[in-house]
Amino acid sequence: MAAVTEPDLEPEMTIDPPQTPATAAPVNRSDRVHPGPGSGSGSGSRGAGTSPGKKQPWWKPYRKRLAGLAPPLLRVLLRLLRWTLRVEYIGADALRDRWARGEQAIISFWHNRLLMLPVVADGRPVCIMVSRHRDGEIATNLLGAWGVTTVRGSASRGAVTGFLRLVDAYRHGHNLAVLPDGPRGPRYVAKPGVVHLAKAVGGPIYPMAYAATRAWRLRSWDRLIVPLPFARVLIEVGEPLAVPPHASAEQLEDCRSELERRLAALTEDVDTRVAA
Repeated sequence: MAAVTEPDLEPEMTIDPPQTPATAAPVNRSDRVHPGPGSGSGSGSRGAGTSPGKKQPWWKPYRKRLAGLAPPLLRVLLRLLRWTLRVEYIGADALRDRWARGEQAIISFWHNRLLMLPVVADGRPVCIMVSRHRDGEIATNLLGAWGVTTVRGSASRGAVTGFLRLVDAYRHGHNLAVLPDGPRGPRYVAKPGVVHLAKAVGGPIYPMAYAATRAWRLRSWDRLIVPLPFARVLIEVGEPLAVPPHASAEQLEDCRSELERRLAALTEDVDTRVAA
């Protein structure tokens, strides 16, 4: 599954403006790896990265076409999957009441519980950060099909600009979705970006988790949970966490720690309930 990024205030991150599939920037061809000296494409060469005597995988000549087919194919599969799921909620009334009043919120969940974001949003405007690599491009297309806006970012430079774009999205009516252990972990360890974001926009953080009676776990760092068709999915929303507008560094760390604790408790609870 595409990497989704947790907003950070470290000065080495670069983030592009919010994008939907129609506005997503094309892949920069200059970023592609080109064969180095001595790896030419003569009749005796198998290309860079291929050992002599090792047969090239059948799909390699078609990988660009396959990558292009991935977003529309995954969109169809996810829509079909959604129609078969039996989704139940626990503790969602406070968040729904806030949305009914026309107020935004920050929803936060672990990276491996990403797939139910469109279900929770239910058509409401949501903005989330995804990586600037090809997997982030796939995520932009997938999430855009559900009405989710993306901000492209990476662990390089320009953190302030990207942070302000998320703040701007919130102030223009978008909810924010944040995966505090993304984009590459450690799994179930909350990073501080989400509490800095909550302090900046003045919005509460609603922690949530989901579990499914039947699911497939990918062999990724986060062990992404993919509910199987006709599974019962339980989504639990925790009490909102408010970050003081003038919070000190110590208070921000307390909020980060508390968010991590609440997410862990929600995760344990939904896992236990669906296993019963």
